[in-house]
Amino acid sequence: MKNTASTTAAAGWRDYYELCKPRVVALMMLTAVVGMLLASDQGMPWNALILGNLGIALLASSAAAINHIVDQKIDAVMARTQKRPIVQGRVDNLHALTFAFALAVVGMAILAWGVNPLTAWLTLASLIGYAVVYTLFLKRATPQNIVLGGLAGAAPPLLGWTSVTGTVDPHALLLVLIIFAWTPPHFWALAVHRKDEYAKAGVPMLPVTHGDRYTKLHILLYTFMLFAATMLPFITGMCGWIYFVAALALGLRFLDWAWAMWRDSRKHAAIKTFRYSITYLMLLFVALLADHYIPVTLS
Repeated sequence: MKNTASTTAAAGWRDYYELCKPRVVALMMLTAVVGMLLASDQGMPWNALILGNLGIALLASSAAAINHIVDQKIDAVMARTQKRPIVQGRVDNLHALTFAFALAVVGMAILAWGVNPLTAWLTLASLIGYAVVYTLFLKRATPQNIVLGGLAGAAPPLLGWTSVTGTVDPHALLLVLIIFAWTPPHFWALAVHRKDEYAKAGVPMLPVTHGDRYTKLHILLYTFMLFAATMLPFITGMCGWIYFVAALALGLRFLDWAWAMWRDSRKHAAIKTFRYSITYLMLLFVALLADHYIPVTLS
């Protein structure tokens, strides 16, 4: 691995853009925007819409860049991450760390002075939870890493909500619960597919330490938990029939994939479950938004 100043000098904006994990951050920002829009029936304040999203995105990108630095040895072993900028030597650790620090400082300043202090501190806590607690410690310490560390990744809808209201609302916590329950089956499906690479990298993911069968059972059980969690917004009156029908259909399809993994009844079920889980979360939050703006009543 070549990681020198001379190679770093050739780094382009695309390398720094890749450090931000834009696809991951985009999904996080979708859930944050939905949290913002659900927080109020009176319209979204401009500072939440513009500054809130910008600040949250910058801090999420900072956490992603730190993840690149900490995980570079693991990334070098795994096929899907071997071409990342730090692994390839296009960006060195010092430049990446400086970049991450700058993103965090600017993001915190925007949130603290342009939105509200509560959102700033909660977003910083999320960054520390993901980049430090999960990536630096839990990921290498326990096969329950993704369960224990999942709360940091579940925070964006709460951050969006607090950007608008400045308060922590129980309905926002329901959205956090949904993503928290979604995270284990999402990542464990990928871990089953990439089991050999995780084992080679020395990461104690659940299929490495306990085997595929045990992991697939837990994916199925957590998917049932997720299904139950997604019913709570309807049960509590937070959402209506559009959301209920969407959550029911999407959840049953997720259970279908989890069952297929458990039964080994379809080829490449693990990676297909992982891919569906991304589509699932995106469509579920779109359904939350549609339900909020399109009232449907059954007479």
